[in-house]
Amino acid sequence: MPSRKRRPTRPLRLAFGGNVRKLRLAAGFSQEALAEKADLHRTYVGSVERGERNISLENIHALAKALGVDVRRLFD
Repeated sequence: MPSRKRRPTRPLRLAFGGNVRKLRLAAGFSQEALAEKADLHRTYVGSVERGERNISLENIHALAKALGVDVRRLFD
């Protein structure tokens, strides 16, 4: 059976994290404030913004809700 090559996901995570950061700053939130609103840890939000996390659907939804945006905005 041929092995499947995995596409690099880091660029996707970096783009997603950059969108989270851009929207967070536009909303006037610190990482700590966003984390509290989304019921996440501050260091987790920072690692998402740096593209270090392969974030779950539940946490994507929590961040979008805390930012007051549709989930799709996090992927623009």
